[in-house]
Amino acid sequence: MAKLWGGRFNESANELLDRFNASITFDKNLWEEDIQGSIEHAKMLYSIGLLEIGELDYILAGLKEISEEIKRGNFSFSLDNEDIHTAIESALSEKIGQAGKKLHTARSRNDQVALDFMLYCRKANQALQKILSTLIQTLLNIAKEHTQTLMPGMTHLQHAQPISFGYHLVAWCIGFKRDIQRLRASFTLSNECPLGSAAMAGTPYKNERENLARSLGFESASINAMDSVAQRDFALDLLYDIAMIMLHISRLAEELIIWSSYEFGFVQFADNFATGSSIMPQKKNPDVAELLRGKCGRAYGNLMSLLTTMKSLPFAYNKDMQEDKEAVFDSVQTAYMCLEILNESLKTLHINKANMRKMCEVGHLVATDLADFLVQEYSVAFREAHHITGICVRYAEEKGLDLSKVDIADLESILIRELGDTITINKNKLASALSLEDSMQRRNSLGGCSSDEVKRQIHAIETWLDI
Repeated sequence: MAKLWGGRFNESANELLDRFNASITFDKNLWEEDIQGSIEHAKMLYSIGLLEIGELDYILAGLKEISEEIKRGNFSFSLDNEDIHTAIESALSEKIGQAGKKLHTARSRNDQVALDFMLYCRKANQALQKILSTLIQTLLNIAKEHTQTLMPGMTHLQHAQPISFGYHLVAWCIGFKRDIQRLRASFTLSNECPLGSAAMAGTPYKNERENLARSLGFESASINAMDSVAQRDFALDLLYDIAMIMLHISRLAEELIIWSSYEFGFVQFADNFATGSSIMPQKKNPDVAELLRGKCGRAYGNLMSLLTTMKSLPFAYNKDMQEDKEAVFDSVQTAYMCLEILNESLKTLHINKANMRKMCEVGHLVATDLADFLVQEYSVAFREAHHITGICVRYAEEKGLDLSKVDIADLESILIRELGDTITINKNKLASALSLEDSMQRRNSLGGCSSDEVKRQIHAIETWLDI
């Protein structure tokens, strides 16, 4: 098959070059965007007098027919066609003749691929926003049921302070909320349409680029033709956004893996979202969470791949940029699948409230509360209160008890010894300071873990999602 650009060459392309040069094997994923752009481009050509009405009708009918053939799986994607743009244009010309050969007037494959790829990234961006919103709502629905379910909050993976399971889930939601905000910002940055930039210097035709941009869903036309075909910022933005999504998924997955171990026993995956061992009959492995954690590296690799490809490329278009698509296609597919299975697996996750509560009685989670009690009741400087509480913790460990389980009378004796025998200890308030439930509920500052504050946070996120 003769190349669309073959007029200047005396010899046919080497078969090895055809295979090396072609992108049709992967950029065929852009067929829908390519046809969408061609339809609007054809309408524009008619509006400026470069197509007759009959020619426009032939083109639109031909493109519709090609679209149906691709949907049915009847379209042949041949290496001879090199890329999706050539494949569709060649098929159109075969169907409708001379009118099809006019379609490429006032555009180049350079601005054509920039448009197709940008449309794909924008569509993927919106799809990711939608499924992230669904995931957040799933997490919030679970959180609503657990605003009073005690669990140990941790720093350095060491027991720190009592919190609620619902509070922890809301923390996950905030990261995914930022992911949506990043995607929204990236979508705005990709709101300038490159079509009509042609190869890199614009065209001599009055091609109504602003109207063309709006017909394709953009706010405006790009301002500089050279930059339009040279940049892939929109693809890099999407890859970075996905890398951040996968980072948040990976951290969440790590906690699910830890929590599902026998050592913790906080959660258990449903049977239909777990796997077994080929040799150990008792095993129930959190493979979903482990794969979610592992696929993060894949997303990072795709981002680094395109960053490296684009580094030091001279303006405008270079064939290196053909390497931009596979990384994006892979990251989009990976992220969407990960979000989808994470969302579904969370819906059937079993929560072991008893184990969470039991683990709150390990690690002296109320130590900070005891220090705060001394500050609030006896005006003790916090640093001194910290020291005295440390003495109480040491006493608890010597007795083999958690601080929350030490006899009030014993603690009263230690406090009087350290503060002076003129001090009268309010035993009710001291008992409250050592209560795990009271500790969690006391933290009612903005962003805190009290039940009422967590409910407020849930409401704030749902309002932001407009649910």
